[in-house]
Amino acid sequence: MTLEVRSPYDGRSVARIPRDDDETIDHKLTRARAAFEAFARTPLETRKQVVERALAWFRANHERVAADVTAQMGKPIVQARREVDTMLERAEHMLAICDAALAPDVLAEGPHLRRIEHRPLGVVLDVAAWNYPLLIAVNVVVPAVLAGNAVVLKHSARTPLCGRHFAEAFAGADGPEGLVQDLVATHEQTARVIRDRRVGYVAFTGSVRGGLEVYRTAAARCVDVGLELGGKDPAYVAEDADLDATVAGVVDGACYNAGQSCCAVERVYVHERIYDAFLERARALVAAYRMGDPADEATTLGPMAQTSAPAFLAGQVDEAVRRGARLLAGGASPEGMPRFFAPTLLADVPQDAAVMQEESFGPILPVARVESDEAAVARMNDGRYGLTASIWTTDRDRARRLAERIEAGTIYQNRCDVLDPALPWTGAKDSGIGSTLSRYGFWHLTRRTALHFEAAP
Repeated sequence: MTLEVRSPYDGRSVARIPRDDDETIDHKLTRARAAFEAFARTPLETRKQVVERALAWFRANHERVAADVTAQMGKPIVQARREVDTMLERAEHMLAICDAALAPDVLAEGPHLRRIEHRPLGVVLDVAAWNYPLLIAVNVVVPAVLAGNAVVLKHSARTPLCGRHFAEAFAGADGPEGLVQDLVATHEQTARVIRDRRVGYVAFTGSVRGGLEVYRTAAARCVDVGLELGGKDPAYVAEDADLDATVAGVVDGACYNAGQSCCAVERVYVHERIYDAFLERARALVAAYRMGDPADEATTLGPMAQTSAPAFLAGQVDEAVRRGARLLAGGASPEGMPRFFAPTLLADVPQDAAVMQEESFGPILPVARVESDEAAVARMNDGRYGLTASIWTTDRDRARRLAERIEAGTIYQNRCDVLDPALPWTGAKDSGIGSTLSRYGFWHLTRRTALHFEAAP
């Protein structure tokens, strides 16, 4: 059996990769377990050197990796290069903080030695998504290895070359054989791996439906699971916002990567005093995107990676318009470009419209008018997701007051759609459980082990 990847731009074959059969998967898990048992006993300094050598591989193959991202899922090449750079920056941050994050906690001395160690879990299964195929994977792979785990990376069928890149990078990093391996597997095979007792932790990034299925599968035994799921991330534009900077930030937050981001801006509430001015500026920016060949450096918006996405997005737009929303820009695939969806601006969108409640994962900006901060917070919290939210105001105190009441894992002021590796990446409600990045990201990839020693019998 072979997995064939085709370009979402022109349909050409990008890669043909053999699928792992059950025997190969079993062999990879056995190798991973053996690699963990050897690697867990190595000093942290040695683990850091392994990671540094793997990152050197990515630097040496920067253009090749970026081109593969573009070919597989349609990200414009300029953005794909930026993803490689950001991946390296995140990994370097986790390298910089791992000594402190993984150091044992020693309690005050007394008649007993009391110490808390952060020990690795074993084999980490990382089920990674296609939309940010390097960033999503690195959030787990690098801290897992630094903590002393082995990793089996099951990447999306849309972006399997990215899983292969991580395996290749670590294969030449002088770690144990099988320390980081890629898996090309079906959903049924992946479910069996989740249930395999050689796996000590499962990390999943993807849809809520997929995350719940992973959670149900893992419940067959006692294994911890981290879930990074969807978002319907709201933005509130207060009456005192710097309008030009705000519109630029919000539109980019909605349309970057063709809106295919769990933390994209997916709904906007604008104070009634500046509502019309916001829409006027937003319409001009939305119209300025250039769709086309993602390998062309002038392209700013690529095709939708999923075949079904354009029709799904058009359905959300049509339903909103039937409910009374005004379509100000976009709303459909351009003529002759069926895999693209034009950047879309909707005004006066009802709160219960599907485009305000269910994840779009596309370049749609639905906007509604609000009369106060209180009304904005109520609408921002009205939904099943809670990944990120953004408040656009020049008043830091106002931002703090509103942030205290917003249900989300990350709350921004005057920015959006960005991850700071010094902060935990986490979600509320149906946006997931657990954390990656920051020192807290190490906690989910290690087990707290308590040592309680008596000085003498």
